[in-house]
Amino acid sequence: MVPHERVLVERLKDKQFILLGINNDQERAKANEAARKDRMSWRSWSDGDSSGRGPIATRWDVSSWPTVYVLDHKGIIRYKNVSNKELDEAIDTLLREREADIGKRPPEEGKTRSAGRL
Repeated sequence: MVPHERVLVERLKDKQFILLGINNDQERAKANEAARKDRMSWRSWSDGDSSGRGPIATRWDVSSWPTVYVLDHKGIIRYKNVSNKELDEAIDTLLREREADIGKRPPEEGKTRSAGRL
């Protein structure tokens, strides 16, 4: 997954997209070394429990690793356990939805839309 995630982060670097990672390695130094070796540029947290049932995994109902959740711009889980092409399609769909939703919002009070955004 990491090579695809790395490409995804690079492709979407100028978009409203964030990739976050959680690992269940008990040894933080090992996790940090793996992140460095795999050139993981995104934030990653340690759940600190090799059983896979640390506080983050418990709260998010993670039963296997890796588990992928894709949230929309409103914080709603829209996809679970998608990867590769499906992951790209899910994210691209949600980015388009976000742009469409922003376009529907009224202008902020005291501001007018530019002629190009009417």
